[in-house]
Amino acid sequence: MSGTLYLVGTPIGNLRDITERQLEILDSVSFIAAEDTRVTRKLLAHFDLHTTLVSYHEHSPESVISQITARLLAGESCACVTDAGMPCISDPGALLVQRCIEENIAIQVVPGPSAVVSALAISGQDTTRFCFEGFLSVTKKQRFAHLEMLKKERRTMVFYEAPHKLLNTLRDMLEAFGDRSVSLCRELTKIHEEVRKTTLSEAVAYYTEHVPRGEFVLVVAGAGVEAEDEKPSLESVIAMAKERIADGERAADVCRSLAAETGYAKREIYQAVTSDA
Repeated sequence: MSGTLYLVGTPIGNLRDITERQLEILDSVSFIAAEDTRVTRKLLAHFDLHTTLVSYHEHSPESVISQITARLLAGESCACVTDAGMPCISDPGALLVQRCIEENIAIQVVPGPSAVVSALAISGQDTTRFCFEGFLSVTKKQRFAHLEMLKKERRTMVFYEAPHKLLNTLRDMLEAFGDRSVSLCRELTKIHEEVRKTTLSEAVAYYTEHVPRGEFVLVVAGAGVEAEDEKPSLESVIAMAKERIADGERAADVCRSLAAETGYAKREIYQAVTSDA
């Protein structure tokens, strides 16, 4: 009988946010698959836990997933964790989940804090409907193509961003979206937690003068009802598809999703993406 893969949320800053169930699972599993074993080792040490760690992150080869699933099929149990928050969200844990589903390995979620939901709740933006866009590409062309795709998005948008990329991202958002309301949430649940609700232009001015510090979650207002319902360019759709595929999503799934969102034919997008492969 195979073991169980547990998807365990961990604190995003304040260690007191950990739950009894999370501690119980982290202590009882055979091993923990961690994004950064150094970070997880500090967490375990704080709670006097001594479970074996294995490294599993975005640069891990296919063989690592195979080794983890082989141990699960042999009856061991595993907790998958990221450095902070819920694993599998903009995180390679999603690939492990997909493999476990294919292998009929039991999966249980042990939920915990989420930077996405926490930032949205405290942002002061409209929370009725939202979409999570994760990290933007480090490549300016792909980053701008992603933003161009979202120009007419009416839902509130949530992004992750690192401090050293923040200013360029804000400038690109201002160019793509115009001057929108934005809430910049940083260091959530930590000592220096801060939420700055402002506009994109004011944010650019502020962070031109002040060096950004800490990890950011950006909560950006959606387009107003007056926004034109225009179709994004095929070039921007293809760039977005390539970015998502590079992040680990299946080409067929990406092309099907973007076809439904944009009105372009799935075959047209797929051929454009695969012809450059």
